[in-house]
Amino acid sequence: MDRRKAIRQTSWLAGAAVTAPAMLSLLQSCQSEPRLNWQPTFLSEDEAEFISAIVDTILPRTDTPGALDVKVDVFIDKIWAQTTDEAGQAQVRSDIAAFDATCKETYGSAFAKCNPTDQHKALEFAEANAGQFNRGVWGKAVGVQKPVGFYRTLKSMAIWAYMSSEEIGKNVLSYDPIPGGYDGCIAVESVGNKWSL
Repeated sequence: MDRRKAIRQTSWLAGAAVTAPAMLSLLQSCQSEPRLNWQPTFLSEDEAEFISAIVDTILPRTDTPGALDVKVDVFIDKIWAQTTDEAGQAQVRSDIAAFDATCKETYGSAFAKCNPTDQHKALEFAEANAGQFNRGVWGKAVGVQKPVGFYRTLKSMAIWAYMSSEEIGKNVLSYDPIPGGYDGCIAVESVGNKWSL
């Protein structure tokens, strides 16, 4: 066997042994990257990834389902697609781009690509700088409502979508289907003072 050929083959084997773990970890990291498992109606793929990442950060999965489990991101996309006019849709796109630009400037990447620590920091900053909704009485806001900004509006929409979902309504919140059953002959002591009319 030619000595040069043997040295070359040995170096290839050594190189493969050194780079194989790095290639395997790269392949595994690609599999764990967030990917959309739904087709957006209004949002672009990057915008949809942003919405998915932000609602997942606001309402993560714990011992109860998270925002992505009940498809809050899909709901928000459909709401914007079906209820927002062209000017409103352009504003949403502009607001998403501005939020991402701030993340890129501060943390070096778009919100969806930031690590969880930076995502939390970005939301803490947005929370501190967002407008507030006026207090309400019997479902009506008191006083003239000033603009609250993109983040507060999106957060409110995410919470509304989450709390309105069937999964959360039936399995997490107290659920009393209406019309419920009627039992006209029960002892008052069995009712207790749980319900108010």
